[in-house]
Amino acid sequence: MKRTRTVADGALISADLRLAGGMDARFFALLDALDRTGSITTAARTAGLSYKGAWLLLDAACNSAQAPLLVRAAGGAGGGGTRLTDAARELLRAWQGLQARHHTFLQEQEAQLAQLPALHGLLRRLSMKTSARNQFAGVVSALEVGPVSASVTITLPTGAKITATLTAAAARQLKLKKGKEALALVKASAVVLVSDFAGWQLSARNQLGGTVSRIERGAVSSLVMLTLPGGAVITASITNEGLQALTLKVGTAATAVFKAYAVMVATQD
Repeated sequence: MKRTRTVADGALISADLRLAGGMDARFFALLDALDRTGSITTAARTAGLSYKGAWLLLDAACNSAQAPLLVRAAGGAGGGGTRLTDAARELLRAWQGLQARHHTFLQEQEAQLAQLPALHGLLRRLSMKTSARNQFAGVVSALEVGPVSASVTITLPTGAKITATLTAAAARQLKLKKGKEALALVKASAVVLVSDFAGWQLSARNQLGGTVSRIERGAVSSLVMLTLPGGAVITASITNEGLQALTLKVGTAATAVFKAYAVMVATQD
C-alpha cells in the first residue's frame, strides 16, 4: 500500500491522521506490506522503518490488543513468515476507511478556504519554501519584454516597487502580465546597505530606504533587518567589518540596494 497523501500537492491545509497517539500511516503501511509479503524485513523496508523499529511498533500494538494481531509460522516445507490475523486486517480496513474520509474532509476545508480570498492569497504566498530570506508579494505593474530579456516591476501593497530582470523565455513561462500577482525573492547576500550616498548615484535599479530595526550578529557576518515605510522588512547579510564601517545600529536610516538581476520572480497559475 502506498502511503495515502492527506492533501494534494499545492494544498494549503494538511494534517496527518494518527490513531491512539502512535499508529500512523507508516504503521499501517507496515501492516499492509506484512499482509502481502509475510516478511517483516520486506514490510519494514516498504514502510521506511528499520527492522528493529518495525518490531517495536508491532510489539506495542500486539501488547495493547485484546486479540492477537500476528501469526508467526516457523520455517519448513511451506516456508515461515509472519501473517496478520483477522483482527489485524479489520484494524487495517478501518484505517483505510478513516484515511479516505480524512482526505475528503481536508478537500472540503480547502474549498471553504478558497472562499476567503484575502486569507487564501496570504497562505498561498506563505506556502512557498525557499532559502531566499527576502520574499515580497505584490502585483506586476510594468512589463517590458524584449527579444532576449525582460524587465518586470512588482508594486508592493505599501507602494514600494521592485524591478527584476529575467530572460524573455522566463517571462513567457511565468505568464507575466500587468495586474498579475507575483513574488519578488531576493537573497540577503545580494542586498547592499548604504548609510550615506555622499552625493553619489548608484546604477542598481532597486533602492529601498528604511530604518534599521534589528541586528543579528554572527561570528563572521551579521543580518541587518531594515524596516521600510509601510512595515515591510528587508534583510541584508553583511560582514561584521562592513557593519562596523557603516556604524549601523537600531534606529539608523539606511537604504537597501540590489540589482534587478538579483531578483527572482515567482507566480502561480
